[in-house]
Amino acid sequence: MRKIIFFLTFIFSISIYAQEETEVKGTVFTVQNNLPLENVNVLNLNQVKGTTTNIKGEFNIRAAVNDTLYFSFLGFKSIKVRVTQDMIKYPGTRIGMTELAYALEEIIITPYKLTGYLAIDAKYIPVNSQLQYRISGLNMGYESRGNSSPSIVGKVLGAISDPAGFLYKTFSSKAKDLKKLKKMKENDEIRNLLLTKYDRETLSQMLNIDKIELEDVLRHCNYSKEFIKEANDLQFLEALSNCYDEYKILKK
Repeated sequence: MRKIIFFLTFIFSISIYAQEETEVKGTVFTVQNNLPLENVNVLNLNQVKGTTTNIKGEFNIRAAVNDTLYFSFLGFKSIKVRVTQDMIKYPGTRIGMTELAYALEEIIITPYKLTGYLAIDAKYIPVNSQLQYRISGLNMGYESRGNSSPSIVGKVLGAISDPAGFLYKTFSSKAKDLKKLKKMKENDEIRNLLLTKYDRETLSQMLNIDKIELEDVLRHCNYSKEFIKEANDLQFLEALSNCYDEYKILKK
């Protein structure tokens, strides 16, 4: 009987330890030459927390056993690492990243000074060809597609509230992951990271939603194809969050 009690106590202790959040320390280096990598973005996909490596390639982030850490750096292949008990027990885990052998696509810089905040940027970017619609009781306005008319608002509302619709099914099935949106918006490390990105890769990893599906969501929320194509990832996050907030309001 004592052995059984001891065994159960041991298992319970391991379970509590595995769920406890603590600091995970490590170093990121290049596989090619074993040199440390500075300014690598390190994200905890489970806890929605982020940090960057220092000049020595070192990072320090809060995590629990079985959390997933996502490492990304321009010109290198992004990787995901599952946190183990050994990583917590023995600080100093080394993470190797492989350089990508391809030319970067040309990035066209617009003449507008963007801050990454939709509410501010919207005041400085011309929207002559895009109508904006606002719904009473809701904070955001809809950016219409080029040839849309005011009747499109009804279609958007229908897409959000229709149980058989794309948005309703997507938001319902991804509710657990989409709850991270608020935390992502409030985390400065993540906001700064998304401000410089345009590939939707980090958003896709953190929300566990395919990049194509993310773009489909904004299309069904009636954002223009120009916005979906040209917005940085922080602007994309704000738009996605606004659309999801409306879904939650209409669902009540």
